[in-house]
Formats: sequence, C-alpha cells, structure tokens
Amino acid sequence: MPCTWRTSQLCLLPILTVFLLPGNTSLSVLVDTKVVLACPPASLTNVLIIRWDINLRGKPSCSRAYRRDNNETSERNCTDERISWESRPDLNPALQIGPVAMTHEGYYRCEVAAQEGNFGLGYHLQVSVPPEVTLFRGSNGSIVCRAAAANPAAQISWTPQGDCDTVEQQLGNGAVTIQSTCQWEDSQVSNVSCSVSHVTGNKSLSLDLNQGIITLEFPASALLIILYVKFSLFLVILVIVGCTYFQIINDCR
Repeated sequence: MPCTWRTSQLCLLPILTVFLLPGNTSLSVLVDTKVVLACPPASLTNVLIIRWDINLRGKPSCSRAYRRDNNETSERNCTDERISWESRPDLNPALQIGPVAMTHEGYYRCEVAAQEGNFGLGYHLQVSVPPEVTLFRGSNGSIVCRAAAANPAAQISWTPQGDCDTVEQQLGNGAVTIQSTCQWEDSQVSNVSCSVSHVTGNKSLSLDLNQGIITLEFPASALLIILYVKFSLFLVILVIVGCTYFQIINDCR
C-alpha cells in the first residue's frame, strides 16, 4: 500500500532517500518544572512532515504530526494536555511539557522529513523528585532516617556509623522510599547525623540522643521528708475515715 497522508499520516514520504543517523540523548528534569524538547535542526521551508512519537510508561504510544503542504496537524492517542506543541509547528516544532510529573517519564522522539533527508532526535526523559527527609526516634532506642518518595532513589549515610538496617520500598508511581534504622552500642555517642544524597541536592539532619530524657535526683534528706509527708497524709485520711464510720454506726443505733 502506498504511504499517503490518508492511509498513514505519520509515515515518511518514500521520495526521501537520504537519511542521517538517528540521535538519542538522556535528559533529567526536576518535577513541577517545564521542559521544551527540540526537533533536530532543519530548515522549516524544506520540511514536509514533522512527527513526535511519545512513549510513556504504562500508556499507549502517542503521536503528534504536522504536514506542511496543507498546514495540517493531527494527533493519535494523546490525552495529556500538559504535553503540547510549544507554539505553531510551522514556526517551531518543539514539544513542551509542563508542569512535569512522574507520569511523563518515557521516550520522546521527533522525526523530520525534509527535502534533503530524514532527521531524528530522541529523548530518554527522567523526572527527578527530591526526597522528603525525616529523622525520628524508633522503637527500642533506635533512630530512623527516612528519604521518602524520591526518584531516583536517595542514599543514606550516618555519622557516626552504627548498627543499621536499611530497607527500600518501591512506590506505585516509580518513586522509591529508603528507610535506615540504626542503633549505637557506644554509650558515649550523644549526637548522630543522617546524610541523604540525591541528584537534586543533599541534606543532613542531626538528633541529640539525650534530648527529651529528664532525670530527677533528690538528696537522701529530701526523700525522707517526702516519705514523712506522704505517711502523715495517709494517717490523717485513715483517722477521718474511721471517725466517719463510727459516727454512722452510732447514728444507726
């Protein structure tokens, strides 16, 4: 079947026989920002067809195309409104994504069919999500450092080193939570620091192991006074209860 706009609006014209080697690049973008993906450089006056193929994780392939001879755009299986042409494709065929979300991770490729040949440029897009870092007390005297919902996974280290157990939890959206639980046998350790390393930046939190522990100490004489006061109050209560009881008995007679 001949390749026509009606039968396959996204195919390249068969008259183009000069091809350049396709290019691919990896791109890391911070979540909630905007990114613009450019097509390979080509003179727009010589362009015949421009096509974007978008392959996102867990979703059907989406295609956006522009045909210059009739100034027509088309799309297939494209439902995410955050992915669009940056402007008019006849002026600038770049693709715009914003705000970027985890669901936008995938492979984006621009194919340009021009009179001098076919040009291709692909992007492996990874969305970086900074971790939410917390440091808190766990059970049995342990200290817990958590780097939650990060992409890619964060790394946790301790100062000083302790007896640590680190677990990794894969979240449904591709993000990862790392949790490290540590204990220190050395009683001289009074302060610990948790350092979290990530491509979006590093963070360190510290915790005073003695914080929140209050010890009350009394001299021996003070303890004796406290015991004497408590015993005196007990005798007074006992006398009042006894008198009340005997008065009730006498009234009944």
